[in-house]
Amino acid sequence: MKITKELTIILGVTVIGEVLNQLLPLPIPAGVYGLFLMLGLLCSGMLKTEDVEGAGKFFLDNMTPMFIPVSVGIIRYLDQIKAVGIPYLLINVISTIIVFMVTGKAAQWMMGRRAER
Repeated sequence: MKITKELTIILGVTVIGEVLNQLLPLPIPAGVYGLFLMLGLLCSGMLKTEDVEGAGKFFLDNMTPMFIPVSVGIIRYLDQIKAVGIPYLLINVISTIIVFMVTGKAAQWMMGRRAER
């Protein structure tokens, strides 16, 4: 019964994200609305981590099959992707390195601030 409650909470937040996506004229995906709503509920204490922990772990444990349709789609259009493959790969590598560096610097800065207190 607990897993049903957890799945209902997650589904409810997802549905509210979909409704917000339809109501608000912003170019933001519904999933992002749902994620921010879930974050707000967790940070405010209205929702406890334990209330969605089991279902969340289930979704994380079974996330891999969700990427199969994307992979098939990539394979299906491989000839078109080959034309832009090198620039795409280069952009991904460079942007990943930049994200790593910025994240590391931000973490160092935050840890330095914490140490000062």
